[in-house]
Amino acid sequence: VVLAALGAAFGSIPHFGGSAADDHHLKHTHVYYEGRFHAGAAVVVLVNTALDFEVFSTHHILPGAEKLVVTRADNASRRVYELNAEPAAEVYARMIGVPVSALDLRMFAAHPLAVRLGDSYYVRSIQRVNADHSLTFYCAVENGIVLTAMRTGPLLPNLESLFQRLGERLGPPLLTIGCDCFLRRLEIEDDPDAVALTSEILRRQRVIGFNSYGEQFNGMHINQTFTGVAIGRRGRNGGR
Repeated sequence: VVLAALGAAFGSIPHFGGSAADDHHLKHTHVYYEGRFHAGAAVVVLVNTALDFEVFSTHHILPGAEKLVVTRADNASRRVYELNAEPAAEVYARMIGVPVSALDLRMFAAHPLAVRLGDSYYVRSIQRVNADHSLTFYCAVENGIVLTAMRTGPLLPNLESLFQRLGERLGPPLLTIGCDCFLRRLEIEDDPDAVALTSEILRRQRVIGFNSYGEQFNGMHINQTFTGVAIGRRGRNGGR
């Protein structure tokens, strides 16, 4: 609802954001504004600059061949009860080759599901397995949508490629404000070498920001992405 309202109001103004959470509990989320924390709220910041900038979103998730159809879901709670007319968690666990009891955040991060729109895939990350073997998602899901089984590709080359493309268009970065999905962080933390390499890349690109629990990109709510804005040192028309 918030994104639909902002998208309608902003029109052609590019925008991005990230969702707050409370570690992995997802029960009481807050945002900080003017000296105190607020629940059930969003903070919107409008920025005007003469510097060149670009709002971006990237992910390292690659499509597989298997498709799953949501056959029973509650959109309001983002809860999927059935995939392919069977209990959702059982279908998902069977697809990735593990028992339902083995499903956890790291398993969800390694085996995401996505919706295809045109030639692009938008991840719909799973939040948890419920006692009735339904699955709760971080993004909205509806009856009838087709989910594609995805796999993770190389994260660091994807990140380096993003910054190379941004550098070619904007020149050396003045600042990059980013929202990096916490599922990506979990993946990186599983590899000690990746932690150091990722930190070095982000420092070099002057990135500030936070790990988010869902990202927003021009009116869309997405998961498992690195989304933000890169601001160059040059002003419009090449000025400084």
